[in-house]
Amino acid sequence: MLSRLGFPRVGEHRRFVAAIVADTVGSGLFMPITLLYFLAMTDLSLVQVGSALSLSAVLTMPGAFVIGSLVDRFGPRRMMLAGNLVQAAGMVAYLWADSLLAVALWTALVNLGRQSFWGSFGNVVTAISAPGERELWFGFLQAVRNLGYSIGGVLAGLALQIGTDVAFQSVVVVNAVTFVVAFVLLLDVPDHRAAHPADAPVEGWGVVLRDTAYLRLVLGQFGFVAGMMVLNFALPVYVAETIDLPGWVVGAIFTLNTALVGLGQGLVVRRMTGRVRARMMGLAQLAFVASYAMFVVAGWLPVWLAVVVMLVGAAVYTAGELTGGPVFSAAAAEAAPDHLRGRYLGLFQLSWGVGGAVTPVAFTWLLAQGRTTLWWVLTLVALASAAYLQRLPRVLPAAGRRVTNRVEEPVEASE
Repeated sequence: MLSRLGFPRVGEHRRFVAAIVADTVGSGLFMPITLLYFLAMTDLSLVQVGSALSLSAVLTMPGAFVIGSLVDRFGPRRMMLAGNLVQAAGMVAYLWADSLLAVALWTALVNLGRQSFWGSFGNVVTAISAPGERELWFGFLQAVRNLGYSIGGVLAGLALQIGTDVAFQSVVVVNAVTFVVAFVLLLDVPDHRAAHPADAPVEGWGVVLRDTAYLRLVLGQFGFVAGMMVLNFALPVYVAETIDLPGWVVGAIFTLNTALVGLGQGLVVRRMTGRVRARMMGLAQLAFVASYAMFVVAGWLPVWLAVVVMLVGAAVYTAGELTGGPVFSAAAAEAAPDHLRGRYLGLFQLSWGVGGAVTPVAFTWLLAQGRTTLWWVLTLVALASAAYLQRLPRVLPAAGRRVTNRVEEPVEASE
């Protein structure tokens, strides 16, 4: 049974959903003020803080491989529990971080905890959802995550308005508490560890890395990841500096995106029912292309009209996010064998880690090359990715399946 917004009924999984909310509220609280926190609470310069955060990202990038193996060995619930505790410990340590090395090391610890939590996330979602409703669940939880981030963002804004050391420290403490709350909520979540027969051959990363069909899915997702990074790393600079629109427009774009994801994700998934997944992956890229065109046009218009076009473009951009996110996640989860799903999804998540490390530098450099350079490059990436993904079902059956809704369209038993 579905809610009016097209989301599945939570039922017995409410504690898992609540844990996701708690985790994302904490992350949404601290992420927007990360740079500002270290600038306020340490003697480091902006360049030094940025260097420390980049160093931590590089140090923890290989962690996806280790965590994937641990998920397969110990089960996703245990790794989510460990991830919450590690993140809580790292956040508390921030209260005493006062040097570049300390910031880098404690951020690396937080990153590892985040990798452990979200590297296990897809395994749990796959286990609690039926094969015909994977897009529904991934879409629903994406909306829940956005809700948590938005609540945290509002609280972060209040802390910034106060601006005292105590306010910044309170953000860190509250974030640590949310991770502990998520840990407690997950204690009663069943262990969804996949069974592996004792006499089965030992398999590991070699099997995953030789699965060329899955590697093609990971490669194809890079185009989507590049598009998804635009909201955080390109639009704020483009809006406020490149085309010199009022600063409040950046906040309006983020608010619009959050509202559309929260209210529209389930409806978009229902609208996609019956469509081939690879086609929807390509459609998501085309939506990104349409939004890029609007962003370019906005740079040639008077301020009031540019604001309108930017907001419409942001809505079209969000449509790409709503279309591609659940489909990529469902295909990645179903294409992985049960007993190696932790490793497979760890590899799949690595594309997000690489994107998060590369796109900030790439986007800022491209923006410096001219007003439209970034958007031309992103358009070419999106179009190439869309075309590439249409060939994926030939080698990866999960990408060729149709988006289904088992809750809404149950399969009748044969006579």
